[in-house]
Amino acid sequence: MALIVLAADKGAPGVTTAATALGAVWPRPVLLAECDPSGGDLAYRLPAEDGGVLNPARGLLSLGAVARHGLHAEQIYEHTQKLVGGLDVLTGLTHGEQAGGLTWLWGPLGRSLAALPRADVLADCGRLGGHAEMGDFVAEATQVVLFTRPSLDHVAHLRERLALLDGRPVVVVIADPRSYRASIEEVRRIVAPWDVAFVAGLAYDPKGAELLRGQWGGRLDRSLLIRTARELAGRLATLLSPREPAGRPDRSGAGRGGAGR
Repeated sequence: MALIVLAADKGAPGVTTAATALGAVWPRPVLLAECDPSGGDLAYRLPAEDGGVLNPARGLLSLGAVARHGLHAEQIYEHTQKLVGGLDVLTGLTHGEQAGGLTWLWGPLGRSLAALPRADVLADCGRLGGHAEMGDFVAEATQVVLFTRPSLDHVAHLRERLALLDGRPVVVVIADPRSYRASIEEVRRIVAPWDVAFVAGLAYDPKGAELLRGQWGGRLDRSLLIRTARELAGRLATLLSPREPAGRPDRSGAGRGGAGR
């Protein structure tokens, strides 16, 4: 279906949290794939479907071990796991040193994820620019989404990244709810010289992020994080398939324990 690259330029300002939140409310079947060569932490952050821990050895590492002789989209699900709530996830590397032996993987992985027939793919790529081989992966994306904080240094790095990217990326501002609209409008003004698909926001919501990790109670769908993620997911889905209905409703209202699908 579609490969959506989620990334940042300076640091990674909440990309993993944003990717998980979007996966929780995505209006179509979706796979969350951890594709950060610097390493990921989903295996340690979120519980598995049975309430236990995810297996960090099953995911990108196990896929890489069998993909040297060819990688096909139908192989992907042999290496995925499910989070509490049912979200399919391809866990990433556990540390950056593992990426040294997998520099060949990113192009074939991008092509395979882009050709996945049963689901969209939200690919958490962390920070762009640190690994040149990731260019082959990003080139396969249906859509690139760049996250930024509204601070001057983050936006300056965002502008440099926009100058390097092809296509029409989406820009998402991780914004404090107290200045949410103003932050989005300021970033929109700054990036106006570039051809971006749209500029949107995602609430900076530490409590919502903790709920997403299953560390405190309450209803997930009432958090600012999920409310703004739902709006963003709808805009992205419309951008990807403007002539198709948004699809079945999200299932984030499961509320406790993890990212629901």
